[in-house]
Amino acid sequence: MRIGFISDIHGNFTALEAVLEDARKQNIDQLICLGDTVSLGPEPRLVLDALREWKAVTIMGNHDQAILEPERAADFEITEHLIPDLYWGRDHLRAEDLKFIESFESTHTIRFEHGIELLAFHGSPKSTTHLIQAITPQELLDVYFEKQTATVFIGGHSHIQMHRRSGEILLLNSGSVGNAFKFAFTPGNPPSLLPWAEYAIVEQDGEFLRSDMRRVYFDIPKLIERVKQSGLPGAEWWYKQYHYK
Repeated sequence: MRIGFISDIHGNFTALEAVLEDARKQNIDQLICLGDTVSLGPEPRLVLDALREWKAVTIMGNHDQAILEPERAADFEITEHLIPDLYWGRDHLRAEDLKFIESFESTHTIRFEHGIELLAFHGSPKSTTHLIQAITPQELLDVYFEKQTATVFIGGHSHIQMHRRSGEILLLNSGSVGNAFKFAFTPGNPPSLLPWAEYAIVEQDGEFLRSDMRRVYFDIPKLIERVKQSGLPGAEWWYKQYHYK
C-alpha cells in the first residue's frame, strides 16, 4: 500500500498541480490531505475541486477552521495581517465548497500489515494549532500523543518536512505543498518560502515501512500571474517571496 500525504496547500493550485502530476507517476493507492487547504492563495476553488476529484481523505487544519468561522480567526492562531486574505478566500468559495470543508476529519487512522497503525492529523492529535518540530521537547510529545495506540504519526502545520523517531514511535511531517518554509517558524520572524512544493509517500512493502519525503518544483511565473489576476489582498507578499514586482 502506497499512501500519498499532502498538506498546507493554502490555495496554491499551481504547486498542487505539480505535486499531483508527480503523485500519478508514483502510483499511489490513496491521497490524504493533512489540512490547510484553501486560505492565503489565489485559487481556493480549484484546490478543493482537485481534492474531490482524487477522492482524498482530508483532515481539518486551523486555516480550514478559520475559513468556516472567520470571526474566530484569532482562536485558530491566524495572524492579523492574513485576515483579509481569509475573508477573500471564503468569499470565493461556493456553498458546496464550505460544506465539503465541514466534512473534513479531525484525524484519520490507517492500519498496515504486521500491526502497524498510523495516525494522521494537522497540528497534533489534540489540536490543529499544536506545532510539532524536530526540537519539540519530549514532555510535550508525551502530552500530545497520550493514550494513542498508533506507532507512526504524520502531520502538517509546521511547513517543514520531518522524519523523527521518539522512543518507539515515528513522527513524520509531509511539509507544505503551497508554502514550504526555509526555516522553522519562530514568533516574530516572518517565513521565507522555498521555490518548490513538498509532500510525502508512506509505503508498506512486506515487512518494511518506508517514508519518502519528496520535493517537486512548480511554475512560479504561472503562480505569480494567477496571483496578479486574482485580486488577492495579500498579493504583495507573494511577489516579495518570489522576487517579483
